[in-house]
Formats: sequence, C-alpha cells, structure tokens
Amino acid sequence: MRNPSRGPCREARFTSLYEAAYADLLRFAQRRVHATHAEDVVAESFLVAWRRLDDLPSRRDDARAWLFGIARGVILNTHRGAERQRALAVKLADVPTGSAADADADLVARQIDISRAWQRLSDVHQEALALAVLDGLNAPQAAAVLGVSPLAFRLRLSRARHALRLSLDHPAGSPATPVRTYGRTPSS
Repeated sequence: MRNPSRGPCREARFTSLYEAAYADLLRFAQRRVHATHAEDVVAESFLVAWRRLDDLPSRRDDARAWLFGIARGVILNTHRGAERQRALAVKLADVPTGSAADADADLVARQIDISRAWQRLSDVHQEALALAVLDGLNAPQAAAVLGVSPLAFRLRLSRARHALRLSLDHPAGSPATPVRTYGRTPSS
C-alpha cells in the first residue's frame, strides 16, 4: 500500500511552500547571519521542512512562521556555544552611504540614533522586535518561532519596546543617561 504522505501531492505542497516562502526566509536568515551563510541556512531549513512536511500548518501565515522557526533552529544549531549570542543578533540596515547633503539630515540622524539604540538592546529584545516588526509575525506566530507562549512573547515584546524607547530617550554618553554608581557619585 502506498503511503499517502509521499508522492506527487507531497512534492506539490513542498514546491508551493518553497515558491511562496523562499524570499521571506532568505531575508529572515540574512538579518541573522552573514550574507554568505544565509542561503545555506535557507537550504538546510527547506531540507528539514521536506522531512517534516507532514507537520506543515495548512494556513499560509502559520506555514511561514513554522519555516522561520525551523530556520532559527538551524541558525542556533550552527552557532552553539560562544557563537550562540551572535546567532541571535539581528542586523539593522546600514545607514545610507550616499551624500548626507542629499538626504534629509533629520532622517539620517534618526537612523543613526535607532541603530545605536538597537545595538544597546539585549539579544532577547532584538529578537522580539525583529520578529514583530521586521519579519511581520503576529504574537502567536512569533511565539511559535521562539517556542514560548503567545502571552510570554507579548510580554517580551512589550519589554523590548520599552527598552528601545528608554535607549532612544537616553542615548549612551548623554547627560540624561542613568549611571549606576552603587551609592557613589560618578565623579567620586
């Protein structure tokens, strides 16, 4: 007897998934690993997806989140140990390299502020914000990627937004930046 989970229907499901999600998954990987490694992450993710195709959610958005979760696992497996922290980091787009005179100075300044604030966030906060904002996942989908409950993700996202807001309001080195002195003044 033929296994219904094998055969042309299975190939068609995988092909449809590949065509619908490849570009999104590549961008997801490019934000988390070096550009030369992103396609390897995507290829391995689709290999895992092929093996686990019976677990593929039927809704397109859920399937996309499922794939992001697989890719995240691939990245984490690649960078265990000391590389783990770097694997969770998310890269922001670089500030435009064109002439500052051509660009809106306020926009450029804001991008620099956001980039610096982003670098001060913890990896956990960066990941939560990236999944919600850059990857466009809703709370249940992002929670599935991270392996936490939607409530836990919402809490994590709320804390990340708060941390980003604080970092933007009080950039490092500014007079408004709180300094932990443990009972001493900064000058003592």
